[in-house]
Amino acid sequence: MPETRSLPLWAGRSTALLGIFLVALTLRQAVAAISPIIVQIDADIPLSTFAVSVLGMLPPILFALSGFITPRIARALGLERALVLALVLMVLGHLGRGFAPNFAVLVIASTTTLLGMGLGNVLLPPVVRRYFPDRVALVSAVYIGVLSISTSVPSALAAPLAQGVGWRFSLGIWAVTAVVAVVPWLLVLARDRRARALETTASVDEPPAAIVGQLWRSRVALSVTLTFAVSTVSMYSGFAWLPEILRDLTGISQAQAGSYLALFGFIGLPGAILGPLVVQRMRNAGWVVLFGIVVFVIGYLGLLLAPSTVTVLWVICLGVGPVLFPVSIVLINKRTRTHEGAVALSGFAQGVAYTVGALGPLIVGALHDLTGSWTAPLVFLLCSSLVGIVAVVSLRRPAYVEDELAART
Repeated sequence: MPETRSLPLWAGRSTALLGIFLVALTLRQAVAAISPIIVQIDADIPLSTFAVSVLGMLPPILFALSGFITPRIARALGLERALVLALVLMVLGHLGRGFAPNFAVLVIASTTTLLGMGLGNVLLPPVVRRYFPDRVALVSAVYIGVLSISTSVPSALAAPLAQGVGWRFSLGIWAVTAVVAVVPWLLVLARDRRARALETTASVDEPPAAIVGQLWRSRVALSVTLTFAVSTVSMYSGFAWLPEILRDLTGISQAQAGSYLALFGFIGLPGAILGPLVVQRMRNAGWVVLFGIVVFVIGYLGLLLAPSTVTVLWVICLGVGPVLFPVSIVLINKRTRTHEGAVALSGFAQGVAYTVGALGPLIVGALHDLTGSWTAPLVFLLCSSLVGIVAVVSLRRPAYVEDELAART
């Protein structure tokens, strides 16, 4: 990447900075808010194990779909207006979940809000690059840290809100944060119409079809994608099933299980902030990937062998493991030489990894139904984490996607 002169962080771009952080705050709320209150929802809307698995699969499925459609939406609307669209979808989806009279409406509303979140996932990196080309690593690290807050706060508040006011309020209240997040971007659009017009026609570079079609042949691309996938399988399986696993294995209450889920989301905050900064400076990124795999393995072994002993330690390990997510985001930029290559790798890695991640909650639920215990699901999650060792070996030396593809032609 070319050298870019550093400017004061707030220099003429404070509204965009605030907008980035507020959008980041909205991007995991719908994922984390539902699993702690499944029991209350089930009392009004009967939910089978398959239904819970479907709700757990929706986030990675919609995030994967967003990876393929967001660049075209951004080219048509511009980055800022596409963000506004994403936030509007979140508002409608949160409210729809709160008023859902049956499972079908709950799924449709969840799809709507998660699609908006998926659009935001893909849009934020180019927005950071656009407004903060001189501080990409720092702003990225902070907004990824905010994602952890977006995960932990709904997890902690979902059960108390559902018990005190009702589960519908507990799901619908998050529309407020999406409404607040729209305001800075409306101000940006109102202030700079000329930039908006330019963005409408040329905001996101479409990666060359030759690069996209050959990424399956790139060892670097496959390694980054595998790292991303290891994180998504464990992360979304945890959001969908961790409270149930802990209640069955340790006998804790629903509120305690919700607190553990909040810890699961919040404990990743330091890693989310430090991970991108560490990887940016390391020659061998494989060490950071190995660290994420090791803590996943410790967490799953702990739940398998001694779930009631230092349960908090096992949850902490499982919450630290998703450091692989911000590591993957940084590797997308670190292992490509061009903007077009980064766009291509980002779409490829997110699309494939979230598609694979969508299977995690479904497989965990199916294995639990087949065996009547959590042993097989936890063994599956343990093995899926160990697969990441392949990426550790592959990423030990710096290499670039464009160089690999050029060498193969």
